[in-house]
Amino acid sequence: MTSNSKKIKVEQYASSARRHHSQRETLIGLKLNKIGRVAELPDTPQTRGMIAKVAHLVRVHDEK
Repeated sequence: MTSNSKKIKVEQYASSARRHHSQRETLIGLKLNKIGRVAELPDTPQTRGMIAKVAHLVRVHDEK
């Protein structure tokens, strides 16, 4: 990955309690597992797919 590749910031704002285990595992894969945690991730189709799976639990802050 080059230093100029596009990144996105993802913030968890809802709890993963009482959610399906695959959604909890997806949050861990996104480096999020506590409310308020922010992760800066590469903007790839794989990352976007993971975000779509837990869209009701996270906010995306696009970096320009």
